[in-house]
Amino acid sequence: MNHNDRITGAAAALLAAGSLMAASTASAVPDAPTAWEKCAGIAVAGKNDCGALDGKHNCAGQAASDNDPQEWVYVPAGTCEKITGGVVAKVKPAK
Repeated sequence: MNHNDRITGAAAALLAAGSLMAASTASAVPDAPTAWEKCAGIAVAGKNDCGALDGKHNCAGQAASDNDPQEWVYVPAGTCEKITGGVVAKVKPAK
């Protein structure tokens, strides 16, 4: 085996090892949720998503207190009721 054959063999081994590592880490990451729901009662002060359910404000980031039942955040569908204090907020139909 000459010097060039050893370099080629080493490069092939490194590429194979790298592709195996990439494949194993890619399968460990879960898919992003495709469906979301509004979960009220779990938002931290200043970390709500959009307006309050009762209309006291219309913007994200304006929750005045933690766990206000009128403030909500988006969570993956089916998750809200698993969180202590979480209540799925009904989506109002468009007018």
